Amino acid sequence: MKNIPAKGIDRADVLAHLKEFGADDANYRDSKIWSLVYYLGEEHTNFLKEAYGLYFSENALNPIAFKSLKRLETEVVQMAGQLLNGDGLVVGTMTSGGTETCLLPVVTYRDRARAIRHLPFQPEMIAPTSIHVAWEKAANYFGVKMVHAPLDKNFGVDVEAVKKLINRNTILLVASAPSYPYGVVDPIPALGELALRHKLPLHVDSCLGGFLLPFVERLGYPVEPFDFRVPGVTSIGADLHKYGFSAKGASVLLYRNMEYLQHQFFVYADSPTGIFASPAMLGTRPGGAIAAAWAALNAIGIDGYLDIARTIMDTTLRLKKGIEAISGLAVLGNPAMSVFAYTSQDKDLDIFAVGDQLEERGWLVDRIQNPGGLHCMVTPRHAAVVEAYLADLREAVAVVRSNPDLAGKGNAAMYGMVAHIPLRGMIKTQIIKMMADLYGPECKMPSAPEGKQTTWLERYILPQLLKILKR
Repeated sequence: MKNIPAKGIDRADVLAHLKEFGADDANYRDSKIWSLVYYLGEEHTNFLKEAYGLYFSENALNPIAFKSLKRLETEVVQMAGQLLNGDGLVVGTMTSGGTETCLLPVVTYRDRARAIRHLPFQPEMIAPTSIHVAWEKAANYFGVKMVHAPLDKNFGVDVEAVKKLINRNTILLVASAPSYPYGVVDPIPALGELALRHKLPLHVDSCLGGFLLPFVERLGYPVEPFDFRVPGVTSIGADLHKYGFSAKGASVLLYRNMEYLQHQFFVYADSPTGIFASPAMLGTRPGGAIAAAWAALNAIGIDGYLDIARTIMDTTLRLKKGIEAISGLAVLGNPAMSVFAYTSQDKDLDIFAVGDQLEERGWLVDRIQNPGGLHCMVTPRHAAVVEAYLADLREAVAVVRSNPDLAGKGNAAMYGMVAHIPLRGMIKTQIIKMMADLYGPECKMPSAPEGKQTTWLERYILPQLLKILKR
């Protein structure tokens, strides 16, 4: 439909169209995907919808007009602060998700540095090479140079390397708890000492782990301190719509005290409409997402999150044990929770070709590069599909071993070529062109092969990129 219909379509027909449009989408209800969706079942989803609907039209832009939303946001911040071992001085805001939670600290600490330094400087921040790509976006948006620190042999950031990279332009250190590619928690206590020594802020990106690691630790798993117990940590981000199991569009950004948060506020006094003040990136902020986050935390409770964490970790251990029992496969690093990647240790077993075979069997498979691997992010619903996944994985490995030429076909060939092309700028240029086509006025939406789950990158970007690379 390119035009608004002259006469409105019957609402039942509109809803039927929406259901039809989703027929080709990723199959998350049957737990055939390992990312993107954190699903506890229809009962919890319907509860979140009801909580969201109660504040569907409310707007957190004006906390005076909607005092209830300010109360809900404040209580979510307080609950998150308590969970992450903050004291009574911890403050923060809710955001629209992990990306905003990564964007805001960069502009906040940039402006803080500008306020307390008096000589011109080019702001830099230091982050592991494993840091989430949202931080790269933040650096690009806000004119802060990203300085990458290498990883150690266990895929955590190399603290000695970070130490050597600090200079007069450094405004911020960033670490992950855990990193998205490997599920490894960076050595936060050592980084905290470094931050204190150099009087630098240290932000912990715990968008993935903030609402799971505390419960994993309470269950007795080894988790090195990563939160406000570490004196050098000045801020933490944690996504409610991930392992907090809230509705999408909810994350929380916490600061140790107001001395830091005040630099996040935007105020403009000269608008014809009067004084404008905003605590975070967005102006209009959907009340429903705030209400659903508050509802999830209260409805699940500490005992509920502990039960969820127990199921997740039991499932993760079963999955990792099953993967490592397959000859040639190995989990990368020492993941702290339910996020990990595994790779092939055999030259004649292409891990990307294994991923292709899994997709042929209906799984949506995420891939990583350097080193090449397949990625898993476990939720409670995966407990029911572990054996099916492992059976398909064993079969996929056997097929690839018997057919080495599969490494040169399909997505395996594309990922393999992209990972080893030295001209990264060419890839970026071509992908921008392809995205322009994808989001242009004549966008055509290719269908996925029947019975096969694919990512948007595989469906839209990589096929065209492969053509370019073969020229």
